[in-house]
Amino acid sequence: MAGKNSAAPVIIKRKKVTGGDGHHGGAWKVAYADFVTAMMAFFLLMWLLGATTEKQRKGVADYFNPTVTLAASGGGADVLGGDSVMTATVANSSGQVELKGHPPGNELSEPRLREIKSEVDRLLTAFGGESMTMKRALRHVTSKVTDEGLVIEIYDLDDARLFVGDSATPSPALGEIAKALVEVMDLATNGVAINGHVRSYPVTLIDNPVWSLSAARAEAMRALLQADGLAPSRLRRVTGHADRVPVTADPQAIRNNRIEVILLRRDR
Repeated sequence: MAGKNSAAPVIIKRKKVTGGDGHHGGAWKVAYADFVTAMMAFFLLMWLLGATTEKQRKGVADYFNPTVTLAASGGGADVLGGDSVMTATVANSSGQVELKGHPPGNELSEPRLREIKSEVDRLLTAFGGESMTMKRALRHVTSKVTDEGLVIEIYDLDDARLFVGDSATPSPALGEIAKALVEVMDLATNGVAINGHVRSYPVTLIDNPVWSLSAARAEAMRALLQADGLAPSRLRRVTGHADRVPVTADPQAIRNNRIEVILLRRDR
């Protein structure tokens, strides 16, 4: 029939898009962003390690350790805000722990030792705020927890020495440090050890003083601590280690001149 429409029907196909177009998808962008973030964190860490001192790095590490608060009785005006460090208690997750009540001879547990370290660091910082003299003196001091106990290390600086020349005569700065240490050592009653270390001297010396000098300096530190009130009964040993345990790659570096006052984990 001439009037009948003979055109073919039009068929429309619709395609449903169910995913991204291969490499044009967005998943790689998330992975790339994570990678860039990780690299930024890595380079920031490297920068911090290079731009900070050993003492500052220890402060950052201590920040991430469990922190404690100091509560002292009384309303005195000293750096503790109370009567004395002998009344100090430390609050932890299980309640109040009486640090001063620790019986002599008992072993200090790891959590207890780290609590005391936090308080030692806190109190030394407080002492540093009392005067510029004390602040300069405490530049020599750092602390760490080891298998032996809480080690308070006092070391020479390039511009400030703990002893007069190559002698065992204490400097005024070491005297100030000793006074502060006697107070903070009252946070527990465990035994105390004192180690003396010195830097290496040139091998050309006929009479090398490293053994006698390290022992004499450890003994001088003992005398200072006892004069400022440390009970003699708490002392377990006073030892000179010569130049046998350097803390730097260069054994002749001034940094190796140091005294270690150790609050022992147990009396030994």
